Amino acid sequence: MANFSLSDTQLQIVKDAAAFAHKELSPARDKYKHLSTQHERFLATKPFYETTVKAGYLKAFIPAGAGGTCGAFLDMSLIVEEFYAIDSSVNMALVGTALGLMPLVIGGTDEQKKRFLKPFISGNGDYIASLAHSEPGGTANYLEKGGRGLGTTARREGDYYIVNGEKLWTTNSAGWDGKGADLTCLCVRYSEDGGPEKADVNPRDNIMILLVTRDIIAQNDPGAYVVLGEPELIGHTGASGPHTRYTNFKVPANHLLCEKGDATVSIIEMAFSFTAALVGAMACGIMRTAFESALKFAKEDDRGGSVPIIQRQSVADLLINCKIKVDTSRLLVRNALDGFDKGRGDATSRLEACLQAKIYSGEAAVQAVWEVMQAVGM
Repeated sequence: MANFSLSDTQLQIVKDAAAFAHKELSPARDKYKHLSTQHERFLATKPFYETTVKAGYLKAFIPAGAGGTCGAFLDMSLIVEEFYAIDSSVNMALVGTALGLMPLVIGGTDEQKKRFLKPFISGNGDYIASLAHSEPGGTANYLEKGGRGLGTTARREGDYYIVNGEKLWTTNSAGWDGKGADLTCLCVRYSEDGGPEKADVNPRDNIMILLVTRDIIAQNDPGAYVVLGEPELIGHTGASGPHTRYTNFKVPANHLLCEKGDATVSIIEMAFSFTAALVGAMACGIMRTAFESALKFAKEDDRGGSVPIIQRQSVADLLINCKIKVDTSRLLVRNALDGFDKGRGDATSRLEACLQAKIYSGEAAVQAVWEVMQAVGM
């Protein structure tokens, strides 16, 4: 097991992120919670996102080698936990952008990185990115031989790829105004006829990523790119995970991230690996806030009795269990990302560690919040 004593630099990252979140993000929910639609609430977070970008936190989610300031993926988790302890929605736009840029960071050419990352490392603006992979029918088994594969397909016509299909739950992909993110890494399956994957074909051989900008969307015919809706996101009421449709949507062939096949699949898997662990950090932030709120209540309130309820064993047990879940989740997150940063083990073991952190922490957060709600009572 790795040593997770944070360095002085990392301790400062935690301190600075906590101070920023308390000052700049704590007012966010009051600005969007009363709005009736998901899109309205998402739009209300825009000023807070801009403030976060200006403070350098978008660059902090882009590796230093690509023009950002991130020295380690573990550092990202420190920021995510502090931000999520205050507000989830603004941070979802930030993490979604980091995920959206990661295929470009991992697999892009120097020319592609220079061209497409420029606005995101400027330190200003409201630029957002998206990794558009998920689809209405589900994509968990999109690489299974004999399955239907990704439903969003692309075929080559001259200097363009023609895209058809739908995406769903793709954070930030519609942009702030429904006209697309500043950059979308669009995952598609190469198919000449647009039909299901053929049974004798290895699905990995046909996976592609296309770099789609707002300019490309604007240059397409009306109706080629349509936002069908904004699903209500429980727990992320001010975030965006739209349902979009591409109909004979044209993408210049020189916007292909890399040749279809195993390399592209590896890029997608690596992008989802580290962000899976970041989901664990999100859960830590949520659990921590729930625990601290319940602990404060239990120390101060006697519920009509003679002593504060923290002195009641049943309440104390609930709080103890919550604290254990927070600390265990944090350990799993830091173990996974430390291994990711240091290249510990092989790619499969690093992916497993990140997924373990996501699954355990996400489930623990639900249980922990429910338990401290019982401690506080109604």
